[in-house]
Amino acid sequence: MQILEFVDGLLATSTPATPAWNVEFTSSGKAPKWNYIDGCMMKAIMDLFHATGNMKYFDFVKQYIDFYVDEDGKILGFEVEEYNCDNINMGKVLFDLYHATKEEKYKKAIELQYVQLETHPRVNVGNFWHKKIYPNQIWLDGLYMVQPLFMEYDMLFNQRKNYKDSFNQFKNVYEIMRDPVTGLYFHGYDESREIFWADKTTGLSLNFWTRSIGWFAMALVDTAEKLDEQFFHEYETLQKYLKELLDGVMKFQDPKTKLFYQVTNMGERDGNYLETSGSAAIAYALMKGARLGYIPSYYYDQGKEIFDAIVAHKLVMSENEFVLKDVCLVAGLGGMPGHGDYKLRDGTYEYYISEPRVNNDAKGLAPFLFSYAEIVRHEQKGENT
Repeated sequence: MQILEFVDGLLATSTPATPAWNVEFTSSGKAPKWNYIDGCMMKAIMDLFHATGNMKYFDFVKQYIDFYVDEDGKILGFEVEEYNCDNINMGKVLFDLYHATKEEKYKKAIELQYVQLETHPRVNVGNFWHKKIYPNQIWLDGLYMVQPLFMEYDMLFNQRKNYKDSFNQFKNVYEIMRDPVTGLYFHGYDESREIFWADKTTGLSLNFWTRSIGWFAMALVDTAEKLDEQFFHEYETLQKYLKELLDGVMKFQDPKTKLFYQVTNMGERDGNYLETSGSAAIAYALMKGARLGYIPSYYYDQGKEIFDAIVAHKLVMSENEFVLKDVCLVAGLGGMPGHGDYKLRDGTYEYYISEPRVNNDAKGLAPFLFSYAEIVRHEQKGENT
């Protein structure tokens, strides 16, 4: 089965109103709006364009984004005052579109995304609140949603005034949310220690959720890519964080399947399962980090082994169509109720395993395709040597 045939089938049946990869949206009945899930998929399709050179992928992303961005750079459904880190994620592909087309609307839309970050509320140590509705909280997810765009904007359009700000947000997470025993990172942190899910001493959530660790790993490699050796300390330190994180999480890889469990360190505990999105995100970080020279080259092989395991165990035939299964629909802390039987989003083991598993959701598809794009690049490099 060809991966690109699988992707092309999804694209053929998708529009902004009916995205095949956005289970949360299609099940809600709401009108389309700028969102991080589509953003994950647009970034993945753009990655396929860069890896394969096939213009149909670029054209699909442009057409999709043009549904949301008008000629004045205004973005459908995007509200600065919502102060939601997730809402920044889809802006990453605006840079690709602007560089390729020179259409000013894309730069204006980037500027609008940056307006949010200029006034976004922060915890006292300097990190953005994950969302206005989650005051004083840092979630690992938010580093992925925001920091690659924040750093790229700074490098290209802001005279590099805020690169240390972006770096320090990673440094704070490393110092506050990393468990020194396992090398893993806790999903969330509440600086006020007031939210019900936070430890009253540390402010940390209770468990390690693999997708959130995957978000953070992807944030590290994608943000480091925007820097270079001119910013030696920050550039080298992000690479150090990446290697330490990957070395830590690989200790919890399932030895039989080479995949990772929903609750990272709980293995075969009753209800835990081998989850696709987190596994794919780790594979991508390994392969891309190796390609860029941030980690030793043999890490690529580890990432490729995980990708192959996903294909073997999670890409299955269902009703005469291939589906990517066992993607955790969503997991969060506090706020709205859970989608499964366990309604309190309290960060417990029982909560994380209760959230539904779905097929073909972009939160799994996107890192799967990021990983595939890395394989294409690797094979092309081999052909040219």
